[in-house]
Amino acid sequence: MGMQTDVLSAVATASGSMISGRTRLKGFVLTSSASAGSVVFRDGGVSGTVRLTLNTPASAGFHDIVIPGEGVLFSSDIYVALTNVTSVTIFYG
Repeated sequence: MGMQTDVLSAVATASGSMISGRTRLKGFVLTSSASAGSVVFRDGGVSGTVRLTLNTPASAGFHDIVIPGEGVLFSSDIYVALTNVTSVTIFYG
């Protein structure tokens, strides 16, 4: 059995850095607008390596994404770029 870690959360309503330091993105929920959009997670800031992209449909709604396994590893920080997304709550640890 692997080592358990605490799972924490953070909320963003605009693009920007969410978490500093090495961590794993375990999942997220987002609220999309009535226009198609996207959520892009980068490692290392606005010009960092793209680790995950999710395109959202052209309909307002709530989306719950669970990342399998140990999640996505971010070495330096989690930066999120939101396009036509009202908010995103991440779960990390």
